[in-house]
Amino acid sequence: MFNIGDYVVNQKTGYIGQVIGYGQQVIDNVCTTTLKVLVAQAENSSQRGFVVEDLLCVWIQWPNA
Repeated sequence: MFNIGDYVVNQKTGYIGQVIGYGQQVIDNVCTTTLKVLVAQAENSSQRGFVVEDLLCVWIQWPNA
């Protein structure tokens, strides 16, 4: 699990940002945990400062240890 304020990277999108919260998503009647991240850097995009929510399992700690 990540703490609020940790920096993470999304393995699918390459988005890098700071954890701002947790959420939940129901997939096939199973409740899964999501991570809400304030994106600071987005690969292939000049956008930044937006919130992304994705499954917890696709995020890893940034920088990689």
